[in-house]
Amino acid sequence: MAERVLMKGNEAIAEAAIRAGCRHYFGYPITPQTEIAAYMAKKMPKIGGVFLQAESEIASINMVYGAAAAGMRVMTSSSSPGISLKGEGLSYIAGSDVPAFVVNVQRGGPGLGGIQPSQSDYFQATKGGGHGDYRMIVLAPASVQEMASLTVKGFNLADKYLMTTMILADGTIGQMMEPITFEDAEVETYDKPWALTGTRMQRKHNIVNSLYLKSDELERKNFERYERYRTVEENEVMYEEYMMEDADVCIVAFGIASRVAKNAVVSARKEGIRAGLIRPITLWPFPTRVLRQAAEQVKSFVCVELNMGQMIEDVRLATECRRPVCLCNRTGGMIPSPDQVLASIREARKGAN
Repeated sequence: MAERVLMKGNEAIAEAAIRAGCRHYFGYPITPQTEIAAYMAKKMPKIGGVFLQAESEIASINMVYGAAAAGMRVMTSSSSPGISLKGEGLSYIAGSDVPAFVVNVQRGGPGLGGIQPSQSDYFQATKGGGHGDYRMIVLAPASVQEMASLTVKGFNLADKYLMTTMILADGTIGQMMEPITFEDAEVETYDKPWALTGTRMQRKHNIVNSLYLKSDELERKNFERYERYRTVEENEVMYEEYMMEDADVCIVAFGIASRVAKNAVVSARKEGIRAGLIRPITLWPFPTRVLRQAAEQVKSFVCVELNMGQMIEDVRLATECRRPVCLCNRTGGMIPSPDQVLASIREARKGAN
């Protein structure tokens, strides 16, 4: 039987990254993710790895770029304002088609905002974050256990598709403690003939580059990249359905909001309201097809978010506006209560009728 340990969400990410083969961490402290860096600072020297607290978030993402170009499993982590500073580097990594792993434990914004939990970086993560045409695989854990398992999954996906994978967590999941197991998650390995490892006089020089001065060459690279993204959309969508078999009202929520929403679904069922939940685990690729199918069954949707309404736009696009979609939200570090979500379920049912 696998040993269960009590860990904080941030620490679970760090330990899972080490088990996934990460031996290079570059970062900078910022609340509420600093425990990731602290854990790496303690553990990396003991296993022959590299921990380096860079002089800034900008420096750290470019260090990630360099290690990724050399074929290493490498990561960085930050919280919302720090991810903004990493934006240019994320774009360079995407334009160079090298794998990287990034963690954003979100806090309130915009600006310095606050240090309380938030989900207000959804747009930033799922629509790019830096300049240019590119995508990142975005994973949204809803428990400490998923903080660990999705970390291993994230490293695998990054290497498989030569992309950046981002864990988009919120401050609550990062700071809370739960018992978890480090199951023998499959750590996949991939050949990296493109990596800058030195030729040893046995091959041609590799070049990792995001600069294409000829327009037709850059266009070709972008089209090729988006063909790979379409493969990700076809094969890597992850979601959870809860009590959706006969649902009339569908709640859509991720991260900590989905845990609150589950309680509200149970309460709604006790009142005779057939509510259900769809929880996107991949925010990109988004579970568009399952939501489109749900729109053929349910009468209305409720998005539960810790922001001013961001994922709701993707829900409306996925359902092609065939059903009403309303928002239940808190912001500024506040989390909706199960009663608030239940009230929104009642309103959604009333409006649909």
